[in-house]
Amino acid sequence: MKVSYQWLSEYVDLSGITPHDLAEKLTRSGIEVDAVESRNAGVSNVVIGYVKERSKHPDADRLNVCIVDVGQEQDLQIVCGAPNVAQGQKVVVALVGAHLPGDLKIKRSKLRGVESQGMICSAKELGLNDKLLAKDQQEGIMVLPEDAEVGMDAVSYLGMDDYVLELGLTPNRSDCLSMLGVAHEVAAIYGKEVLFPAIEIEENGEANPVQVRIDAKEECHQYHGRHFTDAKITSSPQWMKNRLMAAGMRPINNVVDVTNYVLLEYGQPLHAFDASQVTDRSIIVRLAQDGEEIVTLDDQIRKLDAQTLLITDPQKGLAIAGVMGGANSEINDDTKEIILEAAWFTPQTVRSTSRKLGMRTEGCVRWEKGVDPLRVKEAGERAAALIQQLSGAKVSRGVASTVVSEGKPAVVSITLDKINQHLGTSLNASEVSPIFDRLQFPYVVEGNTWTVTVPTRRGDITLPEDLVEEVARLYGYDKIPTSLPTGVTTQGQLTADQQLRRTIRRHLIGAGLNEAISYALVSPERVEDVAGLHEGKTNPVALLMPMSEEHSVLRTSLLPSLLSTVAYNKNRQNHDVSIFELGRVFLNREAVLNELPEERVYVGGAMTGQWMPQNWMGAKQPVDFYQIKGVVESLLHALGIQNVTYKAASDLAGMHPGRTAEVWSKENRLGFLGQVHPGTEKAYDLSETYVFQLDIAKLGEAASDVGHYNQLPKFPAVTRDLALVVDRDVSAGTLQATIREAAGDLLESLTLFDVYTGERIAQDKKSMAFSLVFRHPERTLQDEEIQQVTTAVIEALKTATGAELRM
Repeated sequence: MKVSYQWLSEYVDLSGITPHDLAEKLTRSGIEVDAVESRNAGVSNVVIGYVKERSKHPDADRLNVCIVDVGQEQDLQIVCGAPNVAQGQKVVVALVGAHLPGDLKIKRSKLRGVESQGMICSAKELGLNDKLLAKDQQEGIMVLPEDAEVGMDAVSYLGMDDYVLELGLTPNRSDCLSMLGVAHEVAAIYGKEVLFPAIEIEENGEANPVQVRIDAKEECHQYHGRHFTDAKITSSPQWMKNRLMAAGMRPINNVVDVTNYVLLEYGQPLHAFDASQVTDRSIIVRLAQDGEEIVTLDDQIRKLDAQTLLITDPQKGLAIAGVMGGANSEINDDTKEIILEAAWFTPQTVRSTSRKLGMRTEGCVRWEKGVDPLRVKEAGERAAALIQQLSGAKVSRGVASTVVSEGKPAVVSITLDKINQHLGTSLNASEVSPIFDRLQFPYVVEGNTWTVTVPTRRGDITLPEDLVEEVARLYGYDKIPTSLPTGVTTQGQLTADQQLRRTIRRHLIGAGLNEAISYALVSPERVEDVAGLHEGKTNPVALLMPMSEEHSVLRTSLLPSLLSTVAYNKNRQNHDVSIFELGRVFLNREAVLNELPEERVYVGGAMTGQWMPQNWMGAKQPVDFYQIKGVVESLLHALGIQNVTYKAASDLAGMHPGRTAEVWSKENRLGFLGQVHPGTEKAYDLSETYVFQLDIAKLGEAASDVGHYNQLPKFPAVTRDLALVVDRDVSAGTLQATIREAAGDLLESLTLFDVYTGERIAQDKKSMAFSLVFRHPERTLQDEEIQQVTTAVIEALKTATGAELRM
């Protein structure tokens, strides 16, 4: 909202208050002023002149020699090159010694041998934004109306001695989207009165022929129509143009300018129709028919739906309610008869229509944030008075009004104790009551309780806490004492879930993986390329309005996103990739989505290329199954998850059937790891790639945050190595479990250090060598004890797996 300082001073006495002081006060009270700008871009010594004579330059076809009266004893001779300069015009003249924007100083000079004693100026040369000027003032020199006084300071006449305060309003302060709303705020801050504009209408026409019918009663609560005849459509007076331009609006004609002027003054959007184009002078407010069309003022054909509110006559649409008028009833130079609309439409209706049609106007902004329902008719009467004043129109008797409902002021109660408790102050009643008086909030006091009737212009105040904020603003935030919090305080800390995620991230980054953040949206073709961790069938959730087909459904697994990221890197010559992502997946069991999908948090990783690049110290080391398994094992160890087993998995979608394992902790399936299926790798154009995916919730259940520490051993350990020949389908995990169970508490550690297949080993067999470390915590072990345990282990392995010692 741009606020003219001079215009504002008509409603509130600003004597002795500079624009910058006012901006400081407004900001301190909660209405932030983003900028204070002078409308004068550096213009001085510029007056209004009258072109008495114009003749062609004797030596230049495009130059004219003008004799200009500027209110001085002698007329000035000025050479002007503008094609639109003519005798009898009122123009802006920069005198000798004048300054113009761009550090331009006007001097006495000769142009092609003819003396020039000044300069006749265009709008651009004065630093005015020509896009905000009327069309007749945009080309050539600036031609002023006939009522401009010769010799008058042009800076004052054009309103360039004004300042504009640009307010950065929050959505709740829609009351300050009007000059009167800002006036109420300024008056409350300084303890002054608000001077309302006088409304004087002389009804000198016949009875108002306008008829109003509201069919869409939920969308339109009131509609008022004024009728005018014998209107004369002309340019607006300069004072009105100045104020509209200061607010960033371009003047059009006196009637349209009045509707915009009152929009800025009251915050009430209005619209004027050419009554001769309104059938039977009948206004109907209804919802559009699905597919109905209307041509708006910008000459665009708008196709409407059944939720769009229309202003119509019995035969056709006239305007899209609250958004834009129709071209078929536009005010033009030939208009004589006018219908002025002042209505109240629901904010939701206007907001919905505005967004669907992609139309955003000053009126829409105010409708969406809320318009004072009790000032609708008053704003219409103010506009009617101005139209009569500026166009000489006759005003028909009476107002055609249909009112479904009117807004009611909110009534809110607040106690002195609550105010002081919230603000940490010790205010008394004699300090609070004047604040409500300054705000012009009527109230009743009973003891230390105020029952406040909040005017409808302040729709943001509905709760006692809102009144506390008003007291704080006007009392002064800078006066509120600083105090420390009281009561029981607790030390801030991460939740168990936050700590778990942080540990996972730190560990994987420390293991050499980079964190990736990808879209939770994937293409329907990729959503189930690789299995997730859910059981049973899920139906991907599709977006109603996706950004693209590639991002149209919610993912059920992290791995398609990670594989796409790996492919993206590979296509850019980055072949060695190790990444992980901690993110959400979305599971839906319903054929038709009726409830929100289940959200789970997974951690997934992908590795491809070289884990250890080749250098002078040794051969390169490509990523393989054991690298990805080592990353997962180290992560589980860091989380304190014990009793982890790996089970071969041959039926997981998108995974290699012989190089994939599920990860279990007791009875919990934590996730899986392994190589991506060659077919899936080909679909993504990848080389050999390994992935893992773990369920964060399951990791949290299995994790332990209690560290285990053992005393340094005092007694020596004994090591025994066992080389076992077993069938090729016997896993190392099975052998390790059997050894641990048979060896009992004396077994301190167990390590697989060799796997061999080849000569002197049958084709269906393999050799696996384990190193067993035994230790007793309180004494030295005897050879006999070690032999007994070793024999028991060998017998248990033979019984359970058919293992034999390799000789």
